[in-house]
Amino acid sequence: MYVKDIMKEKLVTINRNQTIKTACDLYRDNKIGCLIVTDNDDIVGIVTERDLIERTICMNKDPNISKVEEIMSKNIKTIDKNERLEKAIAIFKENKIKKLPVTFNDSLVGIITLTDIAYSRPSMKEFFQFYFTRS
Repeated sequence: MYVKDIMKEKLVTINRNQTIKTACDLYRDNKIGCLIVTDNDDIVGIVTERDLIERTICMNKDPNISKVEEIMSKNIKTIDKNERLEKAIAIFKENKIKKLPVTFNDSLVGIITLTDIAYSRPSMKEFFQFYFTRS
């Protein structure tokens, strides 16, 4: 099975210079698990619900003024849509992440999450139990 077989094509992006408030609005309005942060069509980060809550509060950011780039996770891993799921699983495990932007010809085309893989590969129950119960 390949990444393209289970990836979600619906994703929402936000420019790194938009406010945290705009990110919160997009997150709420689209009912999504993350926002892919871009700059001139390049992927420069990712913002999750955890980033919005913890980093905004802990870093004492004003959501109406502070920019997304101040709270986003950087050095984002990506995967080509034609890669096998085993490679995506290895990336998730090695980097301890749960969301992975999907590219094709250096363009963002979707996203794959650990949950997507869990639903598509129930035989990997032991891996997912380990992943979600680790401290």
